[in-house]
Amino acid sequence: MSIERLEQGPRMSQAVIHGNTVYLSGQVGAPGESVTAQTEAVLAQIETLLAQAGSAKSKILSATIWLADMADFAEMNAVWDRWVDGKDAPARATGEAKLATPAYKVEIIIVAARD
Repeated sequence: MSIERLEQGPRMSQAVIHGNTVYLSGQVGAPGESVTAQTEAVLAQIETLLAQAGSAKSKILSATIWLADMADFAEMNAVWDRWVDGKDAPARATGEAKLATPAYKVEIIIVAARD
């Protein structure tokens, strides 16, 4: 089975496709923005990458969400819940982690199916 890489750089690819599974790298928003703005930006990036990979948010299998501070859980969830809209909710885990820079507040990693 072949492996396809999207937006490949010297360190990482933004997406890797193996068979009918799409793996997205951790997506982050603009540093320094609010949790709401970063989450909205991340989810938009996810939709764009999934479309490039021949998938869609309705085909997300799992999401791993890292927050720099779990105190931001409700704020992130408010954006997430609007985006998922009660349909096709994936398996999901959320945890707290020190992200690449203190200016990042949210990072989301996605695994999705495609036809």
